[in-house]
Amino acid sequence: MNIEIRPIMTEKATAYSEKQNCYTFAVSPDANKFQIKDIVEKLYNVRVVSVNTANYAGKRSQRYTKSGLLRGRKPAFKKAYVTVAEGQSIDYYSNI
Repeated sequence: MNIEIRPIMTEKATAYSEKQNCYTFAVSPDANKFQIKDIVEKLYNVRVVSVNTANYAGKRSQRYTKSGLLRGRKPAFKKAYVTVAEGQSIDYYSNI
């Protein structure tokens, strides 16, 4: 199974990672906690203590254009909060 994982780099997520040593990722909605743990440990060479997940529903969006009103939906996603071991950290820019 192919699981997509990408870091979320917002002000809130950055503050959370500095205070709690917990990093935030957007993952595929069908990924489970064990798969997320394995991927993060392999990608960033850290020991993961815990993984918490939250499902977010896709929101409706609309915009006005010359051709009229366009309506659509944004995709649903799952957010994973990954807590790493004490003294370890994740550098998002090391895999670029």
